[in-house]
Amino acid sequence: MGEWGAFGKLLIAAGCGLVVVGLLFVLSDRIPGVSGWFGGWLGKLPGDISIKREQFSFYAPLGTSLVLSIGLTLLFYLLSWLFKR
Repeated sequence: MGEWGAFGKLLIAAGCGLVVVGLLFVLSDRIPGVSGWFGGWLGKLPGDISIKREQFSFYAPLGTSLVLSIGLTLLFYLLSWLFKR
């Protein structure tokens, strides 16, 4: 299989992972015990900046972005290591 075939497998695996995560977000309110996983920490980490005024609201999820970036980096590294074999 050429290098495009391996890249295609990587995209399919990443897409399936995104579908699963998306379904968890959508169904998290309907599944008992799951809603606390996302609502408890996502967007409320140290480093997330939230400013609310009377007619102005600003939100910069820096801490959450850092955690998601590290997690996705590790996931893609693992997937690339698995598909090299």
